[in-house]
Amino acid sequence: MSAPTTHPSERTTPLRSSTGERIAAGLVAIVTLAVLTTAAWLTPNPDGHATHTQLGMNKCTWVVWFDKPCPTCGMTTSFSHAGEGSWTTATLTQPMGALLVLLTTMIFWGATHQALTGSRIGSVAQTAMRPKLVITMLALAAAAWVYKINTWS
Repeated sequence: MSAPTTHPSERTTPLRSSTGERIAAGLVAIVTLAVLTTAAWLTPNPDGHATHTQLGMNKCTWVVWFDKPCPTCGMTTSFSHAGEGSWTTATLTQPMGALLVLLTTMIFWGATHQALTGSRIGSVAQTAMRPKLVITMLALAAAAWVYKINTWS
């Protein structure tokens, strides 16, 4: 016995992304590529933080006031190490930063694929953003912050 088929006119989800979705995906691809390219262009600070100052940004106020790392401390440095292909150093510098580099890279390739082919991969990826995933990511970020505090010199 064969499974019932749906007539194409009865589909509720289009097979391809709309022009607007493809443009949005293209913009996402451009932004994520800019982040990854900028990170690769920077020279990682050997202190494991403050690489962002090469972009003309001020020193982290948290570090200046408390002499402790902020929750995002070392992220730019981690991205920069990953941009040089130093994944171990990126992970040791800021574990959450290394994970975010991987996610940013995945988003870049997915968005590029959607923009060029009309694939619905962006819609599929959006369904993964469930509360459990968000809570897990926040827990990992907190754990990475504790790690950074414990390895602060």
